[in-house]
Amino acid sequence: MKVLLIYTGGTIGMVQGPEGDLQPFNFAQVLSHVPELAQLQATVETWQPWEPMDSSEVQPYHWERLAAGIYERRDRYSGFVVLHGTDTMAYTASALSFMLQNLGKPIVFTGSQLPIGVLRSDARENLITSLEVVLQEANGAPVLQEVAIYFEYQLLRANRAYKRSSQAFNAFESPNYPALGEAGVSLQLHESSLWRPTGPVCFAPATDTRVGVLRFFPGMDERLARSICLDSGRDVIILQSFGSGNAPNWPWLPTLLDEGQERGVLFINASQCPMGGVRQPAYAASRTLRHAGVLSAGDMTLEAVITKSMWLLGQGKQGVAFREGFATNVAGERSL
Repeated sequence: MKVLLIYTGGTIGMVQGPEGDLQPFNFAQVLSHVPELAQLQATVETWQPWEPMDSSEVQPYHWERLAAGIYERRDRYSGFVVLHGTDTMAYTASALSFMLQNLGKPIVFTGSQLPIGVLRSDARENLITSLEVVLQEANGAPVLQEVAIYFEYQLLRANRAYKRSSQAFNAFESPNYPALGEAGVSLQLHESSLWRPTGPVCFAPATDTRVGVLRFFPGMDERLARSICLDSGRDVIILQSFGSGNAPNWPWLPTLLDEGQERGVLFINASQCPMGGVRQPAYAASRTLRHAGVLSAGDMTLEAVITKSMWLLGQGKQGVAFREGFATNVAGERSL
């Protein structure tokens, strides 16, 4: 078996620079810290799609390049492990779940909270177990056939995960979907939770970044809302509402939504609460958004809502086509 180990940057491959800040260093040095890789029953080859960078610098065109590289190499490898910085890992991994549908092979993102050369680093375990996950087979096929994130003994669906902590080793959480697997004394993947291909391979990497986010807060005024919703040139605006999808009874809000929709702006209602999601009919306070025809994000993560919206726009979806695409469960990203 052959696995492609992809290094994009991030804390896992950094060293301390002259001024004390963390900077990327040579990929070969990363691997030198993990001699255990020689014990794997597989050939591990490497690829750098760009010069290593902090993940805060990763942009949608990087997602497209990474997806294209994996697609081009899909027949040469049993699976893929992507080393990525934690800050935007959930965005990149979510995006790839839409760009590379039905690939039928494991793509596991991982990284670390401490550089691999540090004594207490979490990097070695995350890397070794990610490779082991990719190598799991049953009846001649990979057990995992989707994009996932492995971090601190948990395997999570990529488009269901978000970064919950900048300090804890268990930095990622999947609030509305169970873990795909756990690593302890043994490595267990929960087949009942795994996504399976629903059709032929679909490589669709294009994105369109005309997406905006407006987070509701007490005291927010019409001027701010209009600047984001109507004056920013966005095709899609994600409204981060309260609780299960509620909005205050601001008298100007229905007018703003109507005006935006007349201009072709699509609005999506996404809860500020990571767990639970939007249930628009639940409360009278959600009536304004529900009656205005605002789309519900259900229980999707904000990262998945943003990347799926960019991806749908990139496929030329507008109006009804966008609405239908957004409501479809493309890669296991939603359940409500």
